[in-house]
Amino acid sequence: MPRVDDDLPSGLPPEEFSARIFGTAEPRTGRGLELSPFRGVRFVPGVAGGLASVTMPPYDLIDDAAAVRLLAGGGYNIVRLNLPRAAGESYATAGERLRRWLDEGALAIDRDPALYVYEASRDGTVLQRGLIGAVGLRAESERVVLPHEDVFPGPVRDRLALMTAADANLEPIFLLYGGGGDAAGAVDDAAAEEPLMEFRADDGLTHRLWRVTDPAVHARVAADLHGKQALIADGHHRYATYRALQARHHAAGDGPGPWDSGLALLVDSTRYPPHLGAIHRVLPDLRPGDAVERARKVFRVTGFPDEGDALEALAAASSPAFLLGGGDALHLLTDPDADALPRSMPSEHSARWQRLDTAVLDHLLIGDVWNVPETEDAIEVVHDDPSAAVARARRTGGTAVILNPLKVGDVLAVAAGGERVPRKSTSFGPKPRTGLVLRLLGKR
Repeated sequence: MPRVDDDLPSGLPPEEFSARIFGTAEPRTGRGLELSPFRGVRFVPGVAGGLASVTMPPYDLIDDAAAVRLLAGGGYNIVRLNLPRAAGESYATAGERLRRWLDEGALAIDRDPALYVYEASRDGTVLQRGLIGAVGLRAESERVVLPHEDVFPGPVRDRLALMTAADANLEPIFLLYGGGGDAAGAVDDAAAEEPLMEFRADDGLTHRLWRVTDPAVHARVAADLHGKQALIADGHHRYATYRALQARHHAAGDGPGPWDSGLALLVDSTRYPPHLGAIHRVLPDLRPGDAVERARKVFRVTGFPDEGDALEALAAASSPAFLLGGGDALHLLTDPDADALPRSMPSEHSARWQRLDTAVLDHLLIGDVWNVPETEDAIEVVHDDPSAAVARARRTGGTAVILNPLKVGDVLAVAAGGERVPRKSTSFGPKPRTGLVLRLLGKR
């Protein structure tokens, strides 16, 4: 696995970069899934302020406006560590600030190594509950930690620079596994006690955290997880960064150490099924009328004057199906031409991959029919909210493409087969709150 640094070729295709950094060709070691306890670092409310005011959503969900709001909300918000550039500061400054907050007592290190139980609920209904710990890093060839998306060098360089300057993991990635065993029982046992912390955030969720320090429970969890596989639901670039940091330390002769694992939330998807939302597209330079007329060549097109009716029809339609918006009406695309579809799909991919809505969208519609380049300027994305995507398209005079969410089983099957779903295919949630617990890599 290559060292990731400024000398990494900027033009390396994401498929090649991902294969190298995830380790598709590395030899298997036979080590299983590991989630180890660690001495967590947590905010001290009496010094830093209320936890709702110092924590934040994952960094890649924060746009410029949200970053400004977080910066205005309090001096100890973790955005100052995780996105220091929003305040015009360097990563070196963020690392210095982390150490200063520890000295000031705004952050404190737990005395004993622990696994942490994290819960997100809404109005008394538990949406997610899992274990936060240090996940052992595995090459993809091990088939233990499974990515389902490709990654790009730029974001990995960015997170590597921050992680190196902070000498810490500042937020967990999000992993799913099929469990139902001892680890899940340990989670629910801990959650029956009084939480270590509890607060309601501006995301409408109540966040709770418990600490599990009993070595006997740690051993139960380790034994249960050993033979399991974990899917990276969210945090592919951060997991790739963990791998890059590990390679850097090993290349320097540092040997085994805390860089051989990374901060993660592991959720039993059989006990707490995730929400899998769609990621809609907005093509600002493609006029809605042109999009519809060109789509008629390969799809059956049905018009809808009402957005609610159109969304219901999309939800009921057989895959692949898409809803186009941006003009006065919305148009449902169904039943693609039986000859056009196989001609547009990459032959090296499995039949399951070729049936994914996002694959059909990327290759048949965006690539062939509309001939739109796959760049951030040409294709914008909107998570979950179809109305927001349609509204954005209308503001730009462009076209919104509304999708149904992929099925969790399809994502798992594609990843288990060693493939990646197309970029921007999945929006798993709820994502763990950033700032509940941090993990230091150096001694303190």
